[in-house]
Amino acid sequence: MNKSNDMFSKAVGDFTYGGRIWIDKDGKNFLGLGKIHFLELIKQHGSMSKAAASLNMSYSKAWGLVDSMNSLARKPLVVKKTGGAGGGGAEITEEGERVLELYWEFCRNFELFLLEQREVIEQL
Repeated sequence: MNKSNDMFSKAVGDFTYGGRIWIDKDGKNFLGLGKIHFLELIKQHGSMSKAAASLNMSYSKAWGLVDSMNSLARKPLVVKKTGGAGGGGAEITEEGERVLELYWEFCRNFELFLLEQREVIEQL
């Protein structure tokens, strides 16, 4: 799997085939590789602003992504931490961790599906 975008790509002879994974809810984009990557950066940095900065993304755009995911999820995926000596931050919730695991499981299953279709592609 190529984590630089949503494309899963396989090659058979002169053919390349693949797909993209995204999950919509009520006609709105809930998850895709970009949002998953952003969640993982929040988890890594413990900060939405640091995660956004690592992607050259404005804080307002970052907050919009988080707000969108939180509003479409069953429970919030990211919560703000209140400031203290080290300042505030953000953290991935248990629900956020669960969604990350489920997304990557979905990706693994999709990649296995693509591998299983090799014989079909070979017949083209």
